[in-house]
Amino acid sequence: MAELDQDRERARTASGAELAALLHHHSGDVLLALLDNPALDETQLCLLLDRKDLPAAVLEEVGRRKPLLKNYRVKRALAFHPRSPRLVTLRFLRDLYLMDLVQLTFLPGISTELKRNAEDQVIARLPQLPLGQKITLARRGPARAAGALLAEGHAQILSVVLDNANLTEAQILKVLSREKLPEGIIKAISLHRKWSCAYNVRLALVRHPSSPLATVLTYLPELTVPDLRELAAPGIVPENLRNYLQAEIQRRMHAGKKSALKHEPSAGDDVIEQD
Repeated sequence: MAELDQDRERARTASGAELAALLHHHSGDVLLALLDNPALDETQLCLLLDRKDLPAAVLEEVGRRKPLLKNYRVKRALAFHPRSPRLVTLRFLRDLYLMDLVQLTFLPGISTELKRNAEDQVIARLPQLPLGQKITLARRGPARAAGALLAEGHAQILSVVLDNANLTEAQILKVLSREKLPEGIIKAISLHRKWSCAYNVRLALVRHPSSPLATVLTYLPELTVPDLRELAAPGIVPENLRNYLQAEIQRRMHAGKKSALKHEPSAGDDVIEQD
């Protein structure tokens, strides 16, 4: 106990190599005492925050001390630390640079709440971003940010964001659920090598009022009869398209009956019995 008290006192006044050694001390009380040391500079504080085994109490105390938070590196280290208390990380999200926010969303083990809040911060900044940053974000941003960029419909972003490996079918469908979309989005999705082949995306494109009739007609043979019937219900799609849907349903039914008759044995077929 006396030795721990001595280490705590040393932590408040140490400098140079002695201070550097104390950054690796096992006691949380000693590490807390280091925060009172006027010789502790930004570089040493960041080295301390690099410790993955740092007690949450130390991280919380750093987050309380405004003089220690004047440097961006310190705020970033706190936000990224796996042991940072939830409220500490949430407090610094708004201070993070855009691509640091993006990186945070991909951290292994990040909670759903923190990930969503970080994505919200990214999406909130979209209107103010220059085109170059939007293109960078479209290329490798998280799914929700990619979906928000897709919904903007910028011609120079569409092809990039649709190739984003993080973009999900759910985000594509969320965009296609909007009745009014900027020009070019429907065409870009319908021509994309991946998304134009996804069944649910095709279904959403057929349903969307802005989809060109030619595009819709190419998808009709791929849709199931139950989906065709649902789309053909009154008020779902424009009347002219509804006529095509009903015609496709009738064609399928007729083809099904022909196939059944073709494989049905005729009444005059002889049955040959073997002894």
